[in-house]
Amino acid sequence: MSKIKDSLIVKLLAGVFVGIILGLMLGRGPIQIILTVKEVLGQFIFFCVPLVIIGFIAPAITNLKSNASKMLLVTLLIAYLSSVGAAALSTTGGYAIIPHLNIQNTAQGLRKLPEVLFKLDIPPVMSVISALVLSIVLGLTAVWTKSEHVDVLLKEFNNMILQVVEKMIVPILPIFIATTFAGLAYEGSITRQLPVFLKVIVIVIVGQFIWMAVLYGIAGLISKKNPAEVFKHYVPAYLTAVGTMSSAATMPVALKCARKSAVLDDEIVDFTIPICSTIHLCGSVLTETFFCMTISQILYGQLPTLGTMLLFIALLGIFAVGAPGVPGGTVMASLGIVTSVLGFDTSGVALLISIFALQDSFGTACNITGDGAIALMLMGIFKREKVSG
Repeated sequence: MSKIKDSLIVKLLAGVFVGIILGLMLGRGPIQIILTVKEVLGQFIFFCVPLVIIGFIAPAITNLKSNASKMLLVTLLIAYLSSVGAAALSTTGGYAIIPHLNIQNTAQGLRKLPEVLFKLDIPPVMSVISALVLSIVLGLTAVWTKSEHVDVLLKEFNNMILQVVEKMIVPILPIFIATTFAGLAYEGSITRQLPVFLKVIVIVIVGQFIWMAVLYGIAGLISKKNPAEVFKHYVPAYLTAVGTMSSAATMPVALKCARKSAVLDDEIVDFTIPICSTIHLCGSVLTETFFCMTISQILYGQLPTLGTMLLFIALLGIFAVGAPGVPGGTVMASLGIVTSVLGFDTSGVALLISIFALQDSFGTACNITGDGAIALMLMGIFKREKVSG
C-alpha cells in the first residue's frame, strides 16, 4: 500500500486535483503565494534542463562509439518524418472533419492572475539548443579523438546529473504541477475556455493517440519486439507532461520510464530521450496543424489550400526540430510561417496561441510518449543483435 502511495503517478494525479481545488476555492492572496512558489520551482527546473541535456546526451554519444554520427543523423531524420507524418494525418482529418463542425468563436474573459510576490531569476547557464549543440560537439569530438579522460569525465557528470534528477527535480514536480493547475483554475481557463473548443480538442487528442499507435507499430516492426513493453512504462511521463506542458521539464521522468523497459538499452535511452525531448514534437505539430485549419475556417471562412498546407507541413517539421521544449514552444517558434504561409493576422495568431495553450499539455504528452517509440526504432536499427537476443 505504501508503495502505491509513493508512486509518481499517484503524486502527479494528486497534484492535478489538489491544484484545481485550491484554484477554485482560494482567494487572491493565497493564489499569489501559490503562483510565487510556481515561479520559483519553474525557474529551478528550467535552470537544470540544459545541464540534464549535456549530462545525458554527451556521455550517451561517447558510449555509442562508431555509431554516434550515424545514430544522430538517423534520429534527426526519424523525428522530422514523425512530425511531418503527424501533420499530414492532422491535415487529412482537418479536410474531412472541420467543414462539418459548428464551432463558435466566443471570447470569454478570464480572471486576471495576481502578480507574484517576488521573482527569483535563475537563468539557465545556456539555452536548450545551445546545450544540445554543445552535447553533440563534446560527444562526437570525444569519440573521434578517442579521449579516455573526457569519456570518464562525462560519465562522472552523468552520475551527478542523475542525482539531480532523482533527488531534486522529480520530488518537486508534483508541487509544480499543483501550482500550475491552481493558476489555471483560478483564472477560469479550465471552467470557461475549455467548453468553447471541446470538440476540436477531443478530436486532436484522438488523433494524437492514433499517431502514437502508428509510431509504436512501426517501432515494433523495425525492432521485432512488442512495443507495449515500452509504452506501458510511460504513464508517469505522460501525466507529468500533461501537468508541466513542457517536454524539457518532463525529460527526467521520461528517462526513468524508458530505463524500466526490458527491451531498451540504457545507451540508446540516454541518447534518444534527451535529444528527442527537444527535436521530436509530433503531438504539438499535429495539434497546431488542426487548430490552424480550424481557425482559418472560423476567421477567414475557408480552409487553406492543399498546396499551402503541404508547404506549411514541410516547414513546420523543420521549425519543430528547433523549437524550445517549453510550454507553447512549437507555436512560438513557428509564428513566422503561420503568418507568412497561412496568412494569419493578429487575431488569428492570438486565437491560435490561446486555444493551443488549452491543449498544449496533451500535445506535449504525445511528444514525450512518442520518444519511446523512436528509442525502440533505434534499438532495431543499431542494436539488432541485442533486440533479437
